[in-house]
Amino acid sequence: MVGILADAKEVKDASVLLNSVLEREATRTTGIGNGLAIPHGKCAGVDHLVVAIGKPAEPIDFDSIDKRPVSLIVLLASPPEQTGPHIQALARISRLMNVDAFRHAMRTATSAQQIFDAVVAQENAMSTA
Repeated sequence: MVGILADAKEVKDASVLLNSVLEREATRTTGIGNGLAIPHGKCAGVDHLVVAIGKPAEPIDFDSIDKRPVSLIVLLASPPEQTGPHIQALARISRLMNVDAFRHAMRTATSAQQIFDAVVAQENAMSTA
């Protein structure tokens, strides 16, 4: 997923970002349950908040807190000085994943466009609620 962000020119230094995410993951799993992992890091490898969403072909053992495999990965990274937006993004992702219909939409999505559409639809629903 780091490579995808790098290919999209959203990353200044992919190796710095990858190392940051791996270091964070080594301290404690980012598998938060409900089939979701949010690997994240703050590092100089990015100059703005970036997010990539991935669905592995088969669920991955992520040493999640609920001991269930992960079927959705949201990679989040931001520069070291952007603590507020980083924490807000983590919280927003967690809130989205607490919505049963959204989790179902993400699980059944078969394309990047369907994933994007599900995120936009849920964001719109949450902002009008």
